Amino acid sequence: MGVFLAYATGAGRALIDRRLYLPEHSWLADPGRCERAGVPDQTTFATKPALATAMINAALDAGITTSWVSGDEVYGQDPRLRAALQERRVGYVLALAANRRARLDGVELTAAQIAALVADRHWHRYSAGAGAKGHRLYAWAWARIDDDQPGWRWLLIRRSLTTGELAFYRCYAPIPQPLMTLVRIAGIRWAIEESFQAAKGQVGLDHYQVRGWTPWHRHITLAMLALAFLAIVAAQQPPDVTAQHVALTVPEIRRLLAVLLLPRTRSLEETMRWSSWRRRHQAIARRCHYQRRSHP
Repeated sequence: MGVFLAYATGAGRALIDRRLYLPEHSWLADPGRCERAGVPDQTTFATKPALATAMINAALDAGITTSWVSGDEVYGQDPRLRAALQERRVGYVLALAANRRARLDGVELTAAQIAALVADRHWHRYSAGAGAKGHRLYAWAWARIDDDQPGWRWLLIRRSLTTGELAFYRCYAPIPQPLMTLVRIAGIRWAIEESFQAAKGQVGLDHYQVRGWTPWHRHITLAMLALAFLAIVAAQQPPDVTAQHVALTVPEIRRLLAVLLLPRTRSLEETMRWSSWRRRHQAIARRCHYQRRSHP
């Protein structure tokens, strides 16, 4: 199983690092199996949060700048990952299970218990970001927790407007932050899922049949490189001031490259006309979706 690090900005997102997670009992406790798969002898067991910490530190040491890190519950429950981010003064919005505890006004409570204390007037409706069919609207609340520690810490609570289902995030920042900032970072966490979808659908991230250490790293690295290339090309295109077309997306760029670089069955003019037609109709569909899902 791979653990991946994605980098997300307003211009785009891509996968920038990977680590192979090997379970301790089924893999590393079996030297013969590891030898057949080519696992290096010095490989030791590391949890997924430990692998994530190593990738984040490597990215920061390489000069990549970021103010925030986000991840799911596996990473939100690990105190060592949180401590490493706090030491580097990097904020985080990490998902949290409902039964995890935090200190509120000097009392240890679960996240679900803290949510039950939120009054109706303290819920605020904000968008977690634009999706394919409009803004992802939820009700949000927050509470200051663990205020005896340095920095600023909050429990962020998300409630579905349709089902009432709750989700929780443990948040940290070295300086005070508004609620909308935490909501925005919580929404950006989906960048990792979007990157997986793009990598699998466009560059074949999961199109391999290998059971070896080196082949896995070779295939995954090349797929990540291809996705990063497409993401950079998409980020460098000039804006469409008329808003009549959807911007060139990663799938559209991959499609154009395949037509233009492989043996041609269509002329260049016909290829570009089809691309313009697709993106124009995608823009119309997106406007219709946004209008239908809009709220006063």
